[in-house]
Amino acid sequence: MATKIDLKARLLHGGDIAMGPGKADLLEAIASTGSISGAGRAMKMSYRRAWQLVDLMNRCFSEPLVHSAAGGQQGGGARLTEMGQLVLSRFRAMEAAATATAANHAAGLAELLRPDAAPLPEDPTKK
Repeated sequence: MATKIDLKARLLHGGDIAMGPGKADLLEAIASTGSISGAGRAMKMSYRRAWQLVDLMNRCFSEPLVHSAAGGQQGGGARLTEMGQLVLSRFRAMEAAATATAANHAAGLAELLRPDAAPLPEDPTKK
């Protein structure tokens, strides 16, 4: 049975999660769709929730990560700023490095796993 590492890196700023996997995915979706609403739709989240996450990221970092413009004749939309591109790039690099480092430890842990996929025996203390 194959084992898999599933790390969730989060950058905390005070009591807020300034950057995490979901926020990184949102930044990638904004870069891809050119809008916060399009990114929200692509991620199956409301525009309001996507906007709240963008607002939080913009407030946590020294410069905004996303620049948005209202609609109208100019068309509106959103784009990652240079800071947004930098933060996204560094976060993804941090995730990759953490996963690579953890792989060595995971191999040792995997050796200690049960060899079969059978369910664990029932805990007699929980009766």
